[in-house]
Amino acid sequence: MDEQTGRSRGLGAKPLPATATPTLSSLGAVFILLKSTLGAGLLNFPWAFHKAGGLVPAFLVELVSLVFLISGLITLGYAASISGQDTYQGVVRGLCGATMGKLCEACFIINLLMISVAFLRVIGDQLEKLFDALVPGGPQPWFAAQRFTLPLLCALVILPLSLPREIAFQKYTSILGTLAACYLALVITAQYYWPQGLVHEPRPLQSPSSWASVFSVFPTICFGFQCHEAAVSIYCSLRPQSLFHWALVSMLSLLASCLIYSLTGVYGFLTFRTEVSADILMSYPGNNMAIVVARVFFAVSVVTVYPIVLFLGRCVMQDFWRRGCCGAQGPGVLANPSGRWVRVPLTILWVAVTLALALLLPDLSKIIGIIGGVSAFFIFIFPGVCLICAVDLEPIGPRAKCGLEAWGAVSVLVGTFIFGQSTVAAVLELA
Repeated sequence: MDEQTGRSRGLGAKPLPATATPTLSSLGAVFILLKSTLGAGLLNFPWAFHKAGGLVPAFLVELVSLVFLISGLITLGYAASISGQDTYQGVVRGLCGATMGKLCEACFIINLLMISVAFLRVIGDQLEKLFDALVPGGPQPWFAAQRFTLPLLCALVILPLSLPREIAFQKYTSILGTLAACYLALVITAQYYWPQGLVHEPRPLQSPSSWASVFSVFPTICFGFQCHEAAVSIYCSLRPQSLFHWALVSMLSLLASCLIYSLTGVYGFLTFRTEVSADILMSYPGNNMAIVVARVFFAVSVVTVYPIVLFLGRCVMQDFWRRGCCGAQGPGVLANPSGRWVRVPLTILWVAVTLALALLLPDLSKIIGIIGGVSAFFIFIFPGVCLICAVDLEPIGPRAKCGLEAWGAVSVLVGTFIFGQSTVAAVLELA
């Protein structure tokens, strides 16, 4: 079968994966997608509701985003089935050309690296707050410092979870992480109806100061719902593998994520209104036992999503290795980038670099907008471009082709606007 024939296999056809036979069940795929979305962005949603100007504008932004989020996931599955590639960057490179593929790889590495650093910072902050709750008012012991807790956690927990070769392994930890995120949403909801030690004067809901303030929450939405980087890898591991099946998995996952994010955002915002912190857990008293447990569970949730991010970043580095001289002409043990002699050092390198950055950078809150802006490439821009290129390889009617190309163009334009607006705002805030 030649390359062109291989790219014209139809909407429901299986791709030609470069890795093992698909082994991921529907439930496992749902949990991995859920865990990919339910990360550190969960803590920012109440603040995003405040920034948007209240419940109605925040819900409108969330619903509009949800349409593009689900469309992007389905588009990536479609593009993977057409291109025969099993990684996000491989799909972009196969359909859109080498230049677009290199841009995708650069954005991938930058975005995933900074997300990993942000996750470690969030874990470290939660651990410090836990020690403060356990030893209130006293000096912090040496073993409570992040310079001790984070390296120990990386060596004993994060690194072993990140070493497996296939992403299907993450379905086990993803179940635990999803339950932890659900507990956080339920605690915040319960604290609104049964407050413990919270005394706040009632304040009216404010209106958005401008449309710019409403649009400014798009980066938080992108940062929160960014599971698209893992979409192609999950699709290629899914059993059975069809576009209809993938669409059901995508919709179920994002609707469940939307419910958890909305509960957290609504009740966190209604509890504190204009006094809500960017990290919702920081708004609660440190001696609230339900919040202390929520900190533990949320740290567990972030720990379980870090290996998924690392897996995606390692795939990009393995592609570099495969195309380089080491993969083509190196010794037998180094010729296979998925083998332990390449995979393990790359994993250790990723953990070491992100750990060093997490310990050196004092505050990552101001660059969340940049991370959300770069995420717009993976949610809007790259899926839109892939859709435009993929329809040229399929025998479909002119009306359907025109409609798909128009939707791809709209996705690219929306993503470009979000990237530009959020990046400029983040740079101005840093300045």
